[in-house]
Amino acid sequence: MKRLSVLFLLLLLGSTTARAQDLPTIESKTDSMEKMEGFYTLYWDDAQGKIWLEIDRFEEDFMYQVALVAGLGSNDIGLDRNQLGPGWVVRFERRGPKVLMIAPNLDYRAITDNESERTSVAEAFASGVIWGFDIAASSEDRVLVDATSFVNRDAHGVSTDLRNQREGSYSVDPSRSVVYRESTKAFPSNTEMETMLTFRFSPSTGMPNPGAQVRSVTAVTEAVTLRQRHSFIELPGPGYAPRLHDPRAGFFGPTFMDYSSPIGEDMRVRYISRHRLEKRDPSAAKSEAVEQIVYDLDNGTPEPIRSALLEGARWWNEAFEAAGYIDAFRVEVLPDGADPMDVRYNIINWTHRSTRGWSYGNTITDPRTGEIIKGHVNLGSLRVRQDYLIAEGLLNPYDPVSGRYSSSDDPMLDMALARIRQLSAHEIGHTLGIQHNFSASMDNRASVMDYPAPLAELDANGQITLDNAYDTGIGEWDVFTIRYGYSDFPDGMDEEAALNAILKEYLDEGWEFITDSDARPAGGAHPTAHLWDNGEDAVDALEMEMAVRSTALANFGIG
Repeated sequence: MKRLSVLFLLLLLGSTTARAQDLPTIESKTDSMEKMEGFYTLYWDDAQGKIWLEIDRFEEDFMYQVALVAGLGSNDIGLDRNQLGPGWVVRFERRGPKVLMIAPNLDYRAITDNESERTSVAEAFASGVIWGFDIAASSEDRVLVDATSFVNRDAHGVSTDLRNQREGSYSVDPSRSVVYRESTKAFPSNTEMETMLTFRFSPSTGMPNPGAQVRSVTAVTEAVTLRQRHSFIELPGPGYAPRLHDPRAGFFGPTFMDYSSPIGEDMRVRYISRHRLEKRDPSAAKSEAVEQIVYDLDNGTPEPIRSALLEGARWWNEAFEAAGYIDAFRVEVLPDGADPMDVRYNIINWTHRSTRGWSYGNTITDPRTGEIIKGHVNLGSLRVRQDYLIAEGLLNPYDPVSGRYSSSDDPMLDMALARIRQLSAHEIGHTLGIQHNFSASMDNRASVMDYPAPLAELDANGQITLDNAYDTGIGEWDVFTIRYGYSDFPDGMDEEAALNAILKEYLDEGWEFITDSDARPAGGAHPTAHLWDNGEDAVDALEMEMAVRSTALANFGIG
């Protein structure tokens, strides 16, 4: 019996070795394919319409990010152009004839040099295998896998979103879905793979027809074609020091449980999210940065909106100067031919929808440390037109007889552009790591991170004026927040004491940070935290608004 078992084992090992030896080399397998060398090298097989991935590093963490590149155009459904989707820190592991893409569970860790202790925590909480690849070729320590099925799938969750919004039962139609070669490419720090997916409608119980929103924005309601992106991104290298979160400072950031924490101490570890920024000379009161933070504006943005968004975005440089930097924050227009989804660009997208919709400031962030890898803003393009209509309704500048507007000035456009300057600064603030501050409006509009209603006032003649509708420039609270998050201290300085000194100065001057949850109608009860308000006293503000409303209604007419 023993001899039979040994014989079976030898036959099994021989079979496995033979299969490994039967694999072609990567060079022979890809001989007729187009090679794209980069962070992870790709091969394009045009004859078969397949994308092949060469994997040459195992057990090495990198970022896997999903995004929607070509969207649906409906704010109500929320599937926008250049919308970030889910992202994970992942690694490749080779297991026999397969390669697994595994996402470790970073919500539970042990911050210790004891490898066994780290392993015990890692094994206690489930990781996730995102995908399994079959090895098709091998050369030395490198393997080749077919990534076509991995790419041509609904990783963004479009089908789920459409179903949850009661817009219809849609699923990917493989016969009408292909790798989008134009945007599939490799760079030294990131590899990009894109797919053109067609979602086929199938009648289902409760949803026999496509929904009204889908019908309003699609060319063919039964076949909705979108594009999705899969990005493999090199994680930041050493040299970045995580900064601990302080609830007074107003930053977002990752939170995890540290099972190596001493008994009696809080197991939760909170870091703030921020870009890497270092002074060339940390000992200098003001210094240039080792590497600037650069944002690029969507080059599809027209004038005069383009100039207004650039101006509002550049307000942040004032805050970085207060933190001790010289020209550390720069905003330019995206170069022609550059890919806005490329991780190398912090991007301000000008996002079109069929209705006025929200704007967002998101990031791709290293969850291990809180370091922001890419800032990603989506600004709804119809907001500026809506604001123009609001100003038009308030000012009623048209001749009651001719119905024409004769002035060479355009106060409606002035207000609409002032609003998107503020909006540009606001959403970029989120991509710098900063939360809303809904107490800023009562402190003379001390932050662009509040929600500002247009400040309409009555002039000396009792007429509505919008000259002061929106504030200009960064707010005092914003300056303190950037100082907390981005100040670079010289070696030997007690960083914790220096950060506390910044917060003490900020509190001594009377500034206040009140969170999003404190201001929302569902659960907020703080007396100074309001959405869409102006002024220190809510009653005074209401009286002014009622006077403006009365004047606006009196002026309202067919003109």
